[in-house]
Amino acid sequence: MTNWNLPKRVDLADITVRDGFQHEEKWIPTEAKLWVLEELVLAGYRRLEVTNLGNPKGMPQFRDSEELLKGIRSSKRVEKQIAGVELTAVTIREKAVDRAIEAKAEGWGPDRILMMVSTSASHMKKNSGLDHAGYWAEAERCIRKAHDAGIRVNGTVSTIWGCPIEGPTKLEDAVAFTKRFLDIGADDIEHADHDGSAPPDRVYAYFSMILDAMPDMSRHLAHFHVTRGWGLANVLAALQAGIVRYESTLGGIGGQPANFFDGAPVSGTGRYYYQDPNNVGLVSTEDLVVMLDEMGIETGLDVDRILATGRMVERIVGRRLRSETVKSGRIPKKSTGF
Repeated sequence: MTNWNLPKRVDLADITVRDGFQHEEKWIPTEAKLWVLEELVLAGYRRLEVTNLGNPKGMPQFRDSEELLKGIRSSKRVEKQIAGVELTAVTIREKAVDRAIEAKAEGWGPDRILMMVSTSASHMKKNSGLDHAGYWAEAERCIRKAHDAGIRVNGTVSTIWGCPIEGPTKLEDAVAFTKRFLDIGADDIEHADHDGSAPPDRVYAYFSMILDAMPDMSRHLAHFHVTRGWGLANVLAALQAGIVRYESTLGGIGGQPANFFDGAPVSGTGRYYYQDPNNVGLVSTEDLVVMLDEMGIETGLDVDRILATGRMVERIVGRRLRSETVKSGRIPKKSTGF
């Protein structure tokens, strides 16, 4: 019998309100976003992505970023828990980093920000407007400023397993980019499969390389998309490699920022990578926590509350989402009488 190399406990983050809702082509009310954040806190989450602090002109789903961060900080429903929750905002460019620093000084800013580098030169330029040399210089400067303000910085490495623009990429480049981010001061690294290019064998190979080179498991987290249906298989491969931090979205919602919003075209991040704009999505939070629970891996989360929140997110966005366990529920632990 094969021995599975699995951790006893994992550290999960939910990114529904940022990465999940950013692909929605209609406005999600601030009250709904705040309710989802509160429910996730009450379900036990201690790491949440809240918003994007970049210019909302191109991504209007984030025009309520200040109101949302202030709202969750002052929420009466989670006032006992919120001090122990790390709130993250995406800040791809320096102006957004400066905004996060100002917000932190005013008492409502994020605890952690996210900057992103792509191993693919064309994706790097499309996502940030800068080439690699320019972005590394900006990231180093921003990390210093953020740390001086008491803000942690995540360095995201993207296009690890492939680029939707250029095609194949080298895993070794992503390992080198991870090391560079850590060398300039990033607190942790999100290893991102942003377009569902990662097959499980290469996920295992990559994270084995990462942990061989940089073995502190607390500094690495996995981010998988399900464009080709491999999300949970990739989680299993990463678990076996030794990764213990993961992030996901309720209903598997999310993906590339919308380029059409409330009936009008917007810039987003340009043309969608796929002809079908609904052919996107991340690992489903509900399916992930149910699977881990069945495997006996501790998450510290209220699984039933998460399932209930997932059902409400389907009502918020107005359609059936990708979660299977929202529909089928948990595996029964006693006879059903059939």
